[in-house]
Parts: sequence; structure tokens; C-alpha cells
Amino acid sequence: MVMQNTDLHSTYLLEEIRKEKLELSLMEVCGTHTMAIARSGLKELMPKGIRLISGPGCPVCVTAQADIDAVVALAREPLVILATFGDMMRVPGSESSLAQERSRGADIRVVYSPLDAVALARSNPGREVVFLGIGFETTAPAVAASIEMAATEDIKNYSVWSLNKLVPPALNVLFSDPELRVDGLICPGHVSTVIGISPYVELAARYKRPCVVTGFEPSDIIEGIYMILTQIKQGRSEAEIQYRRVVKPQGNVVAQKMIDRFFEPVTARWRGLGSIPASGLAIRKEYEAWDARVKFALPEFPERPTRGCSCGEILKGKITPLECPLFGRYCTPSTPIGPCMVSQEGACAAYYRYGRRVN
Repeated sequence: MVMQNTDLHSTYLLEEIRKEKLELSLMEVCGTHTMAIARSGLKELMPKGIRLISGPGCPVCVTAQADIDAVVALAREPLVILATFGDMMRVPGSESSLAQERSRGADIRVVYSPLDAVALARSNPGREVVFLGIGFETTAPAVAASIEMAATEDIKNYSVWSLNKLVPPALNVLFSDPELRVDGLICPGHVSTVIGISPYVELAARYKRPCVVTGFEPSDIIEGIYMILTQIKQGRSEAEIQYRRVVKPQGNVVAQKMIDRFFEPVTARWRGLGSIPASGLAIRKEYEAWDARVKFALPEFPERPTRGCSCGEILKGKITPLECPLFGRYCTPSTPIGPCMVSQEGACAAYYRYGRRVN
């Protein structure tokens, strides 16, 4: 695959990158980056020694199996309307999925915004509408806004099952893993519009690895990679912003305040990474009337990994989808076994769609 639509500056930077003799592994931790890199063929254009690997950048993919099983159980609750983003519908749990539950009669609705779920609750006063909160810091403010709207209007039949996660704690786990080599980080553009650059400043200082916040066009990613290589050659380990037209060093302070007002950090389970302290977002006690976990008090579900599925190792960047024995044979977009093949931001879906032979 040959990359198209690059300007002269990007072509020059790519030529400079291709001259490098360094042996490096650079990780992107954003599903949109994963798809952009695969679609543009950037892996194939890198010199032999520079390896681009995918990390836990897909919020659907990192949702633990036990949490999916809990959501499936929630969908079976009487009088519940479960509102969710479309990517979650086909993610397999241990025994079922939301799509299967809907085919069996569960009332599960695909929405495009948490505020759509509030509207559902408003128009269905005799039902309990639960919004499934999946996403990183980018989507958390909108989920918080839905709780604010429900609280303002006193809509008591609306609640959120929060599975929202925070990216920086997971990056700490990746960088501290002695079995994983990550020489530089292509930081997520969307998340960084909210959190700014300070978390990456701490990461770069602690682990002595460059972190560059990068946009999503091929030209953005090329420049971001070039900035990482420049730091490494100069012996620097700093946090920098390539995506300056969107990301500000301080992030979005209003969005940060919304998250802090309605959520508090808690330990959360991540597929492949295990339980990570202060990496999840739980609804604060003063808003527990809109916390579905309080309303329904489901039992704790055990973690039951799918046999043969390598999503966990792929999310840690330890293997590529091509190294999973199920990839392309038993696990395909039409018959997904793991979430990395289901989500539009998953590494397996990217490999399958844009280039199975690219490592």
C-alpha cells in the first residue's frame, strides 16, 4: 500500500525517517491512530528497524470480559432499556453478547450520545434507562453532562453504568513492564484535547522515553514519528505536541472540571493489563441516584478469558494480530471472537481490513 495525499514537507520527513538505522519500537495508544496507520500503509513505509506497535487505545477492546458479562446480565433485568454505542453490540462475553440478548428480546438501543439516552428516559417514565459508559477521557465529559441533565430535570429513571477509563495509569503499566519494549509514545490526539500534556511530561521524565501528541492525518503521524526520533537522537525524553492546531498544553479545563465533579478515580479492570489503580471513573456518591451500579447491585463476575483469543497480548503490544492463531481463520469481522476484531478502532480489525501481512 502506498500512502497518498501527503505534502512536500511530509514527504521530506518520511525520507529522513527512512534513512534511520535505529532499532526502535514506537507505540500508538489511540484506536483512531491504529486505523489511520493501517489505512495509509505507514508500517510498510518505515525503515526495517522502526516498528510501529498498537497499544490499549481502543476503549471497547480494553473492556474486561467480566465487565461485558455484567453488562449482558444488566440487559436481562426487567424493565431495563440499555442504551449503548454501536461498537459494544457484538463484543462477545463469556456466554453471550448484547446483540444476542437483543435477538432474545432484551430492549437494547444504539445511541449516538449519552443525551440521547436521557431523552429515552424522559419519554419512557415507566422504564429504567441505563446508559453504558464506555470510553476514555474524551467521552467522559458528555457522560457527566447526561448525569447533570438528569439531575437538573429530576429524571430518576436514568442511570449510567460507568466503564469509562483513564489513559495515563495504563501507560504507566506499559512503560513499567520489563517484557515490553516501547522506545517512544505516539500519544492520543482526542484524549489529549481534554487532559493536555502534563501526564505525558510525568511519563517522559519517569521512564526516559519521548512522548509526542499527534494528529490523525498521515502527515501528522509522520511528523510525530520524526519528532520522537529527533528526541532520541538528541538524548532527550520530553513530552511535545505535534497536534498544536487542536491540543493545548493545559487541555480542556472545562471538560476536566466536569469529569472531576461527577466522577472519582477507582481501580478498574483492563483486558490484558489486569486491575489498574485509579484508572476507572466511578460516579461520585452525591450522584449515586444516577449510578446504575448502585441501583441494580449485580454480583461480581469472574474474569473468564476466551480460549485462544490473544486480544490481551495484542493490547499490550507484545504480539501483532498476525501472531494470534485465531486471526483471519476463526476470528473475522463477520465472526469475531475477541473485541479487537469487533471494534472499528481495534488492531485486529485494522490488520484484517488494511493489510494482514504487515508486522
